Amino acid sequence: MAEARLTLITRPGCHLCEDAKAAVDRVVAVTGDRWVEVDVTGDLELERDYGDRLPVVLLDGREHGYWRVEEERLLGDLRRSRPAE
Repeated sequence: MAEARLTLITRPGCHLCEDAKAAVDRVVAVTGDRWVEVDVTGDLELERDYGDRLPVVLLDGREHGYWRVEEERLLGDLRRSRPAE
């Protein structure tokens, strides 16, 4: 199985994070990509890097956006940056 290209950095109780999960689900339903969720709770480095901007979307390990998922942009970037099979 392919490694997840998308990472969603979240924290419990974050309403924007819940919205972002639904948006990422819609995107991967189109592209077939996988995604993982990473909780900043208890990780001081992640909290320091992303804590005031949650949720944060990483595409192939690089920051793609935060607070709101720009679905059309994310779809386009996933399609353009598709790794060679």
